[in-house]
Amino acid sequence: MKLLLAGIVLILIVQTNAQGYKFYWEAVQGAGDMWRAYSDMREANWKAENTDKYFHARGNYDAAQRGPGGKWAAEVISDARESFQGASGRGHEDSEADQRANRWGREGGDPNHFRPAGLPDKY
Repeated sequence: MKLLLAGIVLILIVQTNAQGYKFYWEAVQGAGDMWRAYSDMREANWKAENTDKYFHARGNYDAAQRGPGGKWAAEVISDARESFQGASGRGHEDSEADQRANRWGREGGDPNHFRPAGLPDKY
């Protein structure tokens, strides 16, 4: 996963160079927000059904709040992750549900809509 993130950041650098520093910085920060949500999901290791949807929505929400660059980074990372998971056989329905949560967060929807009962306040 770290290699994938490094590759995406490299793509961000190359593709956003001509679009200005602000977009680039938003994208880098957005990638960081996505990584933080993923890390929290792994750390929480919460077994309630669809808990991952909350972390998907939260990562996309946080990244999109950075601005157009963050929103773009969230979309690229989310699409890449779901493409990878789809290829690994995780299921089309689960991937579609993840993408709905991703879009919800990027469009400004409250990630707590997906929050499972009992998840520690830390997350």
